[in-house]
Amino acid sequence: MTDLAAGQIIDLRAILKLLPHRYPFLLVDRVKALEAGKSITALKNVTINEPFFVGHFQDYPVMPGVLIVEALAQAAGILAVKTHDGDVRQENALYFFVGIDNCRFKRQVIPGDQLILEVEMLRVSRGIGKFRAVARVDGEIAAEADLMCARREI
Repeated sequence: MTDLAAGQIIDLRAILKLLPHRYPFLLVDRVKALEAGKSITALKNVTINEPFFVGHFQDYPVMPGVLIVEALAQAAGILAVKTHDGDVRQENALYFFVGIDNCRFKRQVIPGDQLILEVEMLRVSRGIGKFRAVARVDGEIAAEADLMCARREI
């Protein structure tokens, strides 16, 4: 697997080859850094046009915490695919979000924020990867969690 060179990014078109998610559920806009088997730094630009802001909450828009965690899980999925499958996800395999521990929310995420998703691969055993994930806005921790995802043939 090739790692990203300094200044190189994985853009949206490449992300669509790595993840099965599509609008409105694709929550990663760009990958800024990736070292296969080790870590990824990705970003999500949070805009008022997000469909969830219509109901959460109309007069005080806040990104739902569960979607912040999902964005972290998608970043972990990109890292897992790049580590195990290369540049394109294998058609007969999916990476499922299977566990979360030690999740904490520290800061609200609102329209206009850029959510930086930092995920470190801790270990992989029997097809299940364990990751440490942190979402930041302007250098402040918005959410953090230990995540697990599993590669499954479909």
